Amino acid sequence: MEINKKIAEELKINLWQADAAVKLLDEDNTVPFIARYRKEVTGKLTDDTLRDLEKLLTKYRNLEKRREEILTSIEEQGKLTEELKELILNASTLSALEDLYLPYKKKKRTKALIAKEKGLEPLAEKIWAQNSLTEPINFAEEFINPEKDVLTAEDALNGAMDILAEKISDSAEIRGDIRRLMQNEALICSVGDKEKKDAYFDYADFSESVKKIAPHRVLALNRGENEKALKVSIKTDMDKALFLIEKRVITAKNNPSGRIVLKAAEDSLKRLIYPSLENELRNLLTENAENQAIKVFGLNLKPLLMQPPLKAKAVMGFDPAYRTGCKIAVVDSLGKVLDTTVVYPTPPQNKKEEAAEKLLELIKKYNIDVISIGNGTASKESEIFVSELIKGTNVKYMVVSEAGASVYSASKLAAEEFPQFDVSLRSAVSIARRLIDPLAELVKIDPKSIGVGLYQHDMPPKRLDETLKGVVESCVNSVGVDLNTASFSLLSYVSGIGEKLAKNIVSYREENGAFKNRKELKKVSKLGEKAFTQCAGFLRIANGTEPLDNTAVHPESYAAAEKLLKLINCNNLKDLSEENTEKQNSDIKKTITKAEELDKINTEETAKALNIGKITLEDIITELKKPGRDPRDELPKPMLRSDLMDLNDLKPGMILKGTVRNVVDFGAFVDIGVHEDGLVHISRICNKFIKHPSEVLSVGDIVNVKVLEIDAKRNRISLTMRDID
Repeated sequence: MEINKKIAEELKINLWQADAAVKLLDEDNTVPFIARYRKEVTGKLTDDTLRDLEKLLTKYRNLEKRREEILTSIEEQGKLTEELKELILNASTLSALEDLYLPYKKKKRTKALIAKEKGLEPLAEKIWAQNSLTEPINFAEEFINPEKDVLTAEDALNGAMDILAEKISDSAEIRGDIRRLMQNEALICSVGDKEKKDAYFDYADFSESVKKIAPHRVLALNRGENEKALKVSIKTDMDKALFLIEKRVITAKNNPSGRIVLKAAEDSLKRLIYPSLENELRNLLTENAENQAIKVFGLNLKPLLMQPPLKAKAVMGFDPAYRTGCKIAVVDSLGKVLDTTVVYPTPPQNKKEEAAEKLLELIKKYNIDVISIGNGTASKESEIFVSELIKGTNVKYMVVSEAGASVYSASKLAAEEFPQFDVSLRSAVSIARRLIDPLAELVKIDPKSIGVGLYQHDMPPKRLDETLKGVVESCVNSVGVDLNTASFSLLSYVSGIGEKLAKNIVSYREENGAFKNRKELKKVSKLGEKAFTQCAGFLRIANGTEPLDNTAVHPESYAAAEKLLKLINCNNLKDLSEENTEKQNSDIKKTITKAEELDKINTEETAKALNIGKITLEDIITELKKPGRDPRDELPKPMLRSDLMDLNDLKPGMILKGTVRNVVDFGAFVDIGVHEDGLVHISRICNKFIKHPSEVLSVGDIVNVKVLEIDAKRNRISLTMRDID
């Protein structure tokens, strides 16, 4: 199929892979399911590639749908020639299609249409021919018609020029020529108040090539324009644009009619073509910038969600505030709330001693390991207080983003989860749980409110939601979900489930108790065989009746997994930890576990014997070796602190360790423990050229940085990662 071929070329994959993926998507399989359990079929296409493929499939199918609509419309008008049909069938973009359709599209009552109603089309055609040496004003006289409001020859000539201007504007070739000129040579410009030292000061007198402008600058210009702080326009060499039209329409430049056609061309360019193409170009720049911003937001969100959980630790959530006091929530290693309180160590009360006494009591009572401090209002004062509080103890702290915590705290979901707490205490619980299990907590929050990326609130909500939902879905399914403890929010992101089935699963669990095995899912209301196939492999049941239910092995592969265990003389998963003694030579004996014997299996032969694919077998072996594993455990742990530096403590040349908090087009923001994040510009990330910081850095990375410059007045810190010994 032609669409699949285009997709394969664009994604640089084989055509058979595109064909297989499209077939699976059309059969209503989810991306996580295809990526994890249909690797043989697609040649191990990743979930990221599959999501890109899904978007391209929608785009090209919409293009084909529009092509059919245009062909039908022109055919119904009786104007579809073989030549035009061929052009429409070969048009590769939506703009090219719309250019071809423009002359046949129903229009409002334009100047040209009014002129045609006055009977001036024959005059326009005579001038267009450019084969008469007579001045057009002379043969325009025969079209004077007072009944149709054509009172003079000038009226007739002006009406004919309106017809010609629209004819020129409707030319697909002319629009294509000028579109290419603008895309290659136009400048995007802005003007604003140079006296104002506001956020748009850098754009008060700005111009840059549309071909080179960075996406984040396009979004900044758009925001400035929306806030009426800037006037933005596209500037193009109009003489060059007119010359391109002239080449297409003037057959006799010095002919009297030719001069009129040229005059109509000038009018067409300024009144019809250029405003239309300027809007189109602005929309294209915005669309590309939004695509990049959404992509960067997704790149930031994924590592943020995949931050390793702080397992087996009790955490104190510290939600800073001034007048209303700091809300405290203590949660255990599973996120269960153990205690709550409110303290007032910050202005205006400044009851530091009382707060310290109360918190130290809680730390001792619940054996607290870590304090999680929200980064909102009064965060700096709270961090200073906490760093003093824990001196001489083994307790650490970490400042976490509280973005979205207040939104969640006031939500219906939070009210159902914590009906006994007020909104502010719910926020403290959320801040604590963001260290216990970031993924489980952050899925409760609207992804737009999580606080990574740039300009996310300027993005089209539907497109942003689709992308972010895909990222969250990918993370949730790669980690797996405990079927008996997962919240409704977490379950709703599992492949094949969604919100309705998630509610039904929770209801079933509340009515019937914990699930004993995956098969029991089929008893959940409206969870049919298709949904079961899509979701079962991503749901875990610890200590159930089927040990394989606590792995990512799909139920469709249980028979193969059990046969595999028998091949190494194991009756069940527990036997894998048993040790065997293997003789290496006459003197040396080596003790290995049965799990290690899985590595010695010939996967080619065994896959054939088990009647499964080699890739599927390799995945089963990986799961059997580490049943119930959490892929996040293999990632670097978050950096905890015990003390705090002040901005005034920083000096150029200092080398510090920090955590990457946000990756954007122009660099990365790094938390170095001074409350304000420092910026590492893209040019200072590494010694080689990179197109984007995400090639090197991700949210959560622990990095060494050197202080370059401190601007205390603007609370700005410039950092570098280059040339650090």
